[in-house]
Amino acid sequence: MKILQSRQFGRKVNKFTKQEKKSLDKQILKIADNPAIGSEKKGDLRGVYVHKFKIKNTQYLLSYRFAEENLELVMIGPHENYYRDPKSYLKSR
Repeated sequence: MKILQSRQFGRKVNKFTKQEKKSLDKQILKIADNPAIGSEKKGDLRGVYVHKFKIKNTQYLLSYRFAEENLELVMIGPHENYYRDPKSYLKSR
């Protein structure tokens, strides 16, 4: 299984510190080991899973989906106004 990332995901991750990136990598490996760890969304976001986790004191949401046999990391960010961005990304696809 390959792990792919969207352009928006890559841009957000580039702003993270080294310590935050290490925590994020651990969470991505957890998702790769057990893809059902996140909750599947409904409606416009059908087929997208969201995994919640904390880095320091901030709760982040990581959305991902399966593209054939690959895992695509769609978006990461804090909870505030989070679901607006993945909807617009998926509509443009």
